[in-house]
Amino acid sequence: MTVGTKERVAAGIGESAPRPDGVAKLSGNFAYGSDLWIDGMLWGATLRSPYAHARLVELDITPAVVMSGVRAVLTQDDVPGRPTFGQVEQDQPVLCDGVARYWGEPVAIVAADDQETARAAVEAIIVEWEPLPPVTDPDQARAAGETYRDMVIRRGDADAAGSVVIEGEYETAIQDQAPLGPEAGLAIPDGSGGVDLHVTTQWIHIDHAQIIASLDMEPDDVRCHPVGIGGAFGAREDISLHIHVAMLALRTGRPVRIVYDRTESFAGHVKRHSARMRYRHEADDEGRLVKVTVDMVLDGGAYAHTSHAVLANASFFTVGPYKCDNVFVDAAVSRTNNPPAGAMRGFGAVQVCFAYESQMDRLAEALGLHPLEVRRRNALGPGDPMATSGQIVEGSLPTLRVIDELEAIPMPDAAIPDDPRRLPGGTGLTTPKDAVVRGVGFALGLKNLAFSEAFDDFSEVLLVLTPAGLEIHTAAIEVGQGLVTICEQIARTVLGIQAVAWVSADTSQIGSAGSTSASRQTQMTGGAVYEAAVGLRDKILQQFGGDELTNDGVYSGGELVATLDAVTADAPIEQWVRYRHPPTEEPDEFGQGNPHAGFVVAAHRAVVDVDPELGLVRVVQIDTAQDVGKALNPQAIVGQLEGGIAQGVGFAIMEELILEDGVILNPTFTDYLIPTLLDMPDVGSRLIEEPAHWGPFGAKGIGESPTISSTPAVVAAIRAATGRPLTRVPVRPQDIAGV
Repeated sequence: MTVGTKERVAAGIGESAPRPDGVAKLSGNFAYGSDLWIDGMLWGATLRSPYAHARLVELDITPAVVMSGVRAVLTQDDVPGRPTFGQVEQDQPVLCDGVARYWGEPVAIVAADDQETARAAVEAIIVEWEPLPPVTDPDQARAAGETYRDMVIRRGDADAAGSVVIEGEYETAIQDQAPLGPEAGLAIPDGSGGVDLHVTTQWIHIDHAQIIASLDMEPDDVRCHPVGIGGAFGAREDISLHIHVAMLALRTGRPVRIVYDRTESFAGHVKRHSARMRYRHEADDEGRLVKVTVDMVLDGGAYAHTSHAVLANASFFTVGPYKCDNVFVDAAVSRTNNPPAGAMRGFGAVQVCFAYESQMDRLAEALGLHPLEVRRRNALGPGDPMATSGQIVEGSLPTLRVIDELEAIPMPDAAIPDDPRRLPGGTGLTTPKDAVVRGVGFALGLKNLAFSEAFDDFSEVLLVLTPAGLEIHTAAIEVGQGLVTICEQIARTVLGIQAVAWVSADTSQIGSAGSTSASRQTQMTGGAVYEAAVGLRDKILQQFGGDELTNDGVYSGGELVATLDAVTADAPIEQWVRYRHPPTEEPDEFGQGNPHAGFVVAAHRAVVDVDPELGLVRVVQIDTAQDVGKALNPQAIVGQLEGGIAQGVGFAIMEELILEDGVILNPTFTDYLIPTLLDMPDVGSRLIEEPAHWGPFGAKGIGESPTISSTPAVVAAIRAATGRPLTRVPVRPQDIAGV
C-alpha cells in the first residue's frame, strides 16, 4: 500500500468554474441549431396565414409541386397520425385544418434542393382566404365562455375589511422571448423508416411524445437529439417546426433542414401572456394586509400550450411574498385569435408582480411609510401560510434579508452624467442635463420552484465512471444558463474526481430530465447528479473496502488501496437515478392545498433618469438581493441576474408586440426593441445563502426571479421621478409626457 497525493479537486461547488462552452461561443466556433448541415440535405420552407382568423377556401399546391428542384409539398391531409399537437391539450393543428386561428399559422410545407427554390415554391402555392372577424379582446372572450381555464381562490373571511383601501387596474402587454438564435431543425431519415431529429428545444422528451403521435410512429423509430440553442426563455418549450421537418424528411427520404428567419421566428413561437388585473388591497392602520381581492384575465391566444399552468402561477402569486389571511381571486385565461401564449421567464408571476408591487407602493404612500417598510411589515417567511393556497412555507424564504441586503447596497453617484450616451435622450442629444429628473423604486418578487399541482416531476441521470473519468449522461437541455457547468461541479465535489464530462443523451438513450424551465434544472438534474454521485461513490468504496474516494483513487485509513485505473479496470461503473422533488398536491376547488415544492424570493432597487417632457428614460442602476439557497457557481448566478434584469428592463420600458386585428406589426428587431449594451444599467448584486430543504447542497434555482421584480422596480422609479400613475407596462413616452 502507498500514500497517494490526494490532490485538491478544482472547480467544485462554490467556485466560479469556467464554462466548457465558453471559448467556443466567444470565438464563433460553437455549433448552434442554425449551423446544422449535412451533405445532400434539402431545404424546408413554410407557407403561413396572413390573417389572424380566416377560412381556407382554396389551397392549390400544384404550381409548387411541378417546380424544378421541389421534392415535396405537404398539407394537413398528409399528416400520417394525430393531426394536432400540444403539451397539455392537443388542440393545435400540425398544419392549417381549414381555419387559420392566428397570424402566421402554418398552412403548407415545402422541401426543395435549395433555400431560394423552397421559398419560391411557397410563394407559388395558390391560396384563397375568407377573412373572419378575429376575437382579440380577452375580456370579451372570457364573457363568451372562451377560456382555457378558470380559477378561483377563496381563503379566509369574505367580510374581513381593512381601514386603508387601495384599488387599481393594471395591464401588461405581450412580450416576446426574443432569443437571438432562431428556431432550427434537421431531420435525417435512417433508411429503415425511422428518423433522427436534431432540434432546438427545452424539453426533448415532451417534444418526442407529440412528434411520434403525429407521425404515427413507434417511440424507437424517432430519435430526438438536442442541439446548440441560442437562447430560449420559454420560446423552445413548445413544438414549432419539429413535426414539419420530420414529415418532409420521411416523405423525401433525404435529410431536410429548416431555419426560420427573424420574422418567421416571431410567428413561430409562443409569447408572454398579456394580462389585465383589477386589484383591491385592504390594510390596517399599520400597513399590514387584511384582505386582497383580485380579478384577472390573461390572453392565451389561439391555442392552449401551457396557459393552464401559467394561470395557476399567476393566481397563486397574486399577493406576492406577503402575509395575508383573506384572499379572493377570480382568474381566467382566454382563447383569442392573438398569437398563442405560453411559457416565458417568470411564467405568470411577472404579470401579477407588476400589479401587487404597484399596490404596495400606493399603500406605503397612503400611510406615509417608506416603500421597503411596508414590505417588511408584511414579509412572508418560513412557517407562514401562503396568502393564496394556505400552504406552509418550508425550508428557507429570506424575505426580510433580501430587503435588508438590498437597502445596504450603495446608491450610485447622485450627479447627473455629462456623457450624452448616459442621458435619457442618448446620442440623439434631445435631453439637456438640467432637464433630467431622477427617481428610485423598489420591488419584491416571489416564484415557485419546479413543477407544481401534483405533476410527476422528475429527472433521470446516468453516471458512468471510465478510465478517462466520469461521464454525466442526461437529456437535460443546456439553454445557456450554465447547467452543464453546475452538474460537473456537483459531481466533482461529491466524487472527488477532476475529470468530469457531460454527455447529451437523445430520447433513445435515457429517460426524461424534464423541461429546462420553472427554475428547476439546478435542483432537479443537479439533484439527480448529486444522488447518483453519492450512490456511485458508496458503491466503489464498498467494493474496494475504502472510506474515501479522491482524484487519485480509493483510500482506506489514509492509505491508497486502489487507483482509479484499477477501479475501472474490469468495466465502467454505472449509477442511474430518477430524482423527484418533494410531493405536491393538486389544489382543491378553492385553490387550497400544497401545490408547490418550494419558493424563491428576490428584491430589486432601480435608479432611473427621466426626461419628463419627452417621456424618455435611462435606467442608471439596478441592484438586487437574491435568495439562492447555496451559491454553487457565484459567477454563473450573477450572469443569470444580469440577463434576467435585462429582460425586466426591456419589459418595463420598451418591449411590446404591437397587434392590429391579431396581426403582429413589429416582427423584427428593427421595430421590436430589446435592450442593447447602451441600454443596460450598472448592476449590483448580493447573494443570500440560506439552504433550501431540497436540492443539491441546498441550492435553489434562480433563472426566473431576476426578471420578476426588476420590471416593477423600474416602473416604481419612473413614478417616483414623474408622479405619473403608470399602470401599464411597458411604459411608453406618452405615458410619461402625458401626450
